[in-house]
Amino acid sequence: MDKKIRIAVASVDGIDVNSHFGRANKFFIYEMDEEGTLYQLEIRNLNAVCANGSHNEESIKKNLVKLKDCDYLLVSKIGDIPRMLAHSMGIESYEISGDIVEAIEKLLTYVKINNLFM
Repeated sequence: MDKKIRIAVASVDGIDVNSHFGRANKFFIYEMDEEGTLYQLEIRNLNAVCANGSHNEESIKKNLVKLKDCDYLLVSKIGDIPRMLAHSMGIESYEISGDIVEAIEKLLTYVKINNLFM
C-alpha cells in the first residue's frame, strides 16, 4: 500500500461483517499501514439509525461524521441514501459479508484492480 487505509466494519461479533449499516451499533475500525499490515484500532459505539424500516437522515449523517476518518465502510447491507451520504463525505461503502479479514482483503484487491483503470 502507498498510504494508510482505514476501514469501518459493521459487525455484531467482531468476527464477521454481519450487520446492516442502519442497524449497526458498533463498528470495528481497522487500519492497513504502508507496509500492508492490518491492525484493529478500536471499536466505535454508535446509535443504530434504522427503526422499523424508517431512517432519519440527520441520524445517518451523525453516524457518518463519527466514521469520517475512514476511507471505506464494510457492511452486510446499506441503503442508497446512506451510501450516497457516505460517498459525499469521502467514505466508499461496500457490501461484503463474511469473515472480516477476508472481506477486507477482497475490498483491497478490488480497490487495487479498480485503480489500475483510473
